[in-house]
Amino acid sequence: MTEQHQSTTRVPSGLEPGQLVVARNRKWNGKAHWVVPGRYLGEDQFGWWIFQGTNEFCSRPGAAFYAESDAVLLIPRSGEWVATFYDDAHPNGVRVYVDLAVAHEWSNIRPGVTEFHVIDMDLDVVRTSDRGVYIDDEDEFAEHRLAMKYPAHLVESLQAATDQLFQAVKAQQAPFDGTDVEWFTKGRA
Repeated sequence: MTEQHQSTTRVPSGLEPGQLVVARNRKWNGKAHWVVPGRYLGEDQFGWWIFQGTNEFCSRPGAAFYAESDAVLLIPRSGEWVATFYDDAHPNGVRVYVDLAVAHEWSNIRPGVTEFHVIDMDLDVVRTSDRGVYIDDEDEFAEHRLAMKYPAHLVESLQAATDQLFQAVKAQQAPFDGTDVEWFTKGRA
């Protein structure tokens, strides 16, 4: 990793249920990617859970929309990924969307507001109601690994993690086993 991507705060401090958490993704070259607001729900052995409700405003350079379904974001305690779980209302039938991502970092903005930053590394593991489990954006990863000069060790690590996550999502291993259901319930309460 380059020097600018090494300093991270993997564990948040001072989070309280109901607190605003803004998830900010960027790309390896530092360019902005997705910004998605949510409400902190709590933590478990897998990590920290954020509720992202229907009608939340999501944006990235060149695109913006209001969410059409509820979602819960899991920020794991370890691993180079984040996972978003969707409910039955998702317009494309997406149930699980795992972004391969590095440099997890939490920042307290002001009392009651925290940002979570991550670098999106293109590869995704997706489970949909009609297509099943698949790996998405391999073409984007191949293009960006050259254009943005991803280090070789990082490419190997991300490819291995993608394969492991694919198997975990396909086999519905925890936390991809319905663990999200209780977090949806808490988010809607």
